[in-house]
Amino acid sequence: MTFTGFGEDLPLFFEGLEADNSKSYWADHRGLYEEQVRGPMLALLAGLEPEFGEAKVFRPYRDVRFSADKSPYKTHTGAHTHGRRGGTGSLYVQVSADGLMVAGGCWTMERDQLARYRAAALDDGTGRALSRVVSPLREDGWAPGAHESLKRAPRGVDPEHPRVELLRLKGMGLFREHDVEPWLFTAEARDVVADAWRSLAPLNRWLDRHVGPHVPEATDRDEARRR
Repeated sequence: MTFTGFGEDLPLFFEGLEADNSKSYWADHRGLYEEQVRGPMLALLAGLEPEFGEAKVFRPYRDVRFSADKSPYKTHTGAHTHGRRGGTGSLYVQVSADGLMVAGGCWTMERDQLARYRAAALDDGTGRALSRVVSPLREDGWAPGAHESLKRAPRGVDPEHPRVELLRLKGMGLFREHDVEPWLFTAEARDVVADAWRSLAPLNRWLDRHVGPHVPEATDRDEARRR
């Protein structure tokens, strides 16, 4: 299936879901979701796969086990990939009633990853390299994700350190939002996503080199075996 754009009723579908997040609404509009949202998303990802690797579409159902909000369905549809080589950084795309969002990076770091991230951000060589990656993206309209961060500089770090804002973060990711525009319903949307993901490549390369995957500690492995 060739990607020709998302369905023109996509915004109306999600607006309706926001107003009536119920199983009955979902059942009545399931065909619309498959035809105008999920189907085009799968086609988009298939077209991007040769360059960016296989991507997965997230399930539309919310995990409500630990949430006071028991609404059963997400009011957006998202997908992500870790690239052709399965790197640390990821690439993400999402559609909703608000339009299209693209994002990338390592949004949640495990303890060992966070330690490596801070050490690399603190080092003058690798830290300045990170700033050279992030600063132009920020100037170009990319925004930092709503990562959990420390209120102050990490222990032992000068509060006046030139990269203190980066050092306070517990995740490193950026996102960019696009309002609903006519191109969303055409093949041009593929180019928007592809260009965005290419822009994030330097950030993900930095994360691959200096943070890397989570390495479970012995206590983590022992706990996993007990389960």
